[in-house]
Amino acid sequence: MHGFVDSMWVSVILQLVYLTKFFWWEAGYMSTIDIMVDRAGYYICWGCLVYVTGFYTSVSLYLVNQPVHLGTATSCSILIAGLASIAINYLADKQKEDARASDGKCLIWGKPARVIRAQYVLESGEKRESILLVSGWWGIARHFHYVPELALSFFWTVPAGFTSLMPYSYVIFLFILLTHRTFRDDEKCTAKYGTYWQRYKKEVPYKMIPYVF
Repeated sequence: MHGFVDSMWVSVILQLVYLTKFFWWEAGYMSTIDIMVDRAGYYICWGCLVYVTGFYTSVSLYLVNQPVHLGTATSCSILIAGLASIAINYLADKQKEDARASDGKCLIWGKPARVIRAQYVLESGEKRESILLVSGWWGIARHFHYVPELALSFFWTVPAGFTSLMPYSYVIFLFILLTHRTFRDDEKCTAKYGTYWQRYKKEVPYKMIPYVF
């Protein structure tokens, strides 16, 4: 109906690459706060099957009726920035996985990983130990990996332009969700790790954005 619409292509390509990355990294999702704390109940299952598929991709539906022609340079710039966001998000998660899989005996950005070995006690009374990574992306902020995820949501939405707030509903929702999650995670980890988490917070003082938050 509208011919070739570069904005739609940019947005959809970023969404598809993001989905591909998710399923490539699917095993890592099992150790996220969604599964470890919220569990796979109605909240998660309905969200993944209904809410995510409709709301997260709403910008695509908007572009069907409100096409925007960006031009080659703008399209390529947004696409590259979005792909970089996906890569950073994946690499941050992979750093944590590699550190845990190697018991902290790995290289992060070419240097030996710096970790805090945090002990905690299960409800059964059994003592366990976990690794808190202080190197790489995890040395920048405790939840720096949320920054590229937020950036990605912006980059697959900004092709819709700025004539309406509706396409940015997902970006706004995700910002509130992830910001709130940093507080939830801090509470969970403080209760779980105690003094080890306080030490980690001294090593990495920022929640998500260095020098800001």
